[in-house]
Amino acid sequence: MELKFKVAGRIAKPVSEVFEAVIDPAQLSRYFTTGGAKGRIETGTTVTWDFHDFPGAFPVKVVDVVKDKKIVLQWAANEANRMEADNAGAGYDTTVTMTFEPVDGNRTLVTISEEGWRETAGALVASYGNCEGWTGALCAMKVWLEHGINLREGFYK
Repeated sequence: MELKFKVAGRIAKPVSEVFEAVIDPAQLSRYFTTGGAKGRIETGTTVTWDFHDFPGAFPVKVVDVVKDKKIVLQWAANEANRMEADNAGAGYDTTVTMTFEPVDGNRTLVTISEEGWRETAGALVASYGNCEGWTGALCAMKVWLEHGINLREGFYK
């Protein structure tokens, strides 16, 4: 059993605009990181993301950025934050890959996958939580970019 997932959605904006909304911390803070984002996403950097539903800034390592095409990130598997007994040995990273593909002229297909969890009950719970989070992020990104509405405003706090 390999714990991984992939979610995807289409946003009615050109790739360059959608890509910029992810790498720019000011924009990311408007629709995704409810507690704020610090640092522009660039290859080799570490940025921080803060969320009201998981307080405390998370370091996010930027592994690779291909302009308007792909972002690869690594961050701590949140399995260590779970209360299950099999947390011993947590303290490893998962890998998040975001791809951006033009579709139908001015629309963008955004695909987000995450993988690298250990095969434990705590990691299974964590992977489901992250899958939920990335699905919500895609929805929030779509509503923000297409309508200027922060879908997550007041949702968690």
